[in-house]
Amino acid sequence: MKTAEMLRIAREVSENAYSPYSKVRVAAVLYGEDGVYTGVNVENASFGLTVCAERIAVFKAISEGKRKFAKMLIYSPNLLPYPCGACRQVLAEFFSEDFEIIVTNGIEEEKFTLGELLPFNFKL
Repeated sequence: MKTAEMLRIAREVSENAYSPYSKVRVAAVLYGEDGVYTGVNVENASFGLTVCAERIAVFKAISEGKRKFAKMLIYSPNLLPYPCGACRQVLAEFFSEDFEIIVTNGIEEEKFTLGELLPFNFKL
């Protein structure tokens, strides 16, 4: 799937984000052999209970037994949405170091591998 199509999907689903506190909408599109899964950020008044778009997309896929993915696009119209540390660690749990991550606000775009974003992930 091309980046433009992933961005189109992300823009559409970003409308479902629940962000009454930060006002920052984020959407993630996970793509690969196992299909397309999306997620949006869901905030909570108890901010530590907020869940990021990236984790929601991954957890949706994993909960359906899907694990073969090549890349993720993360979109926010407000800013370049770099994944937080928790999201990077969750991605490292399921995907290889060459997993591609694209962050974009619809104008600017940056691409990374998971290994570049989290070179020393936690492992047991």
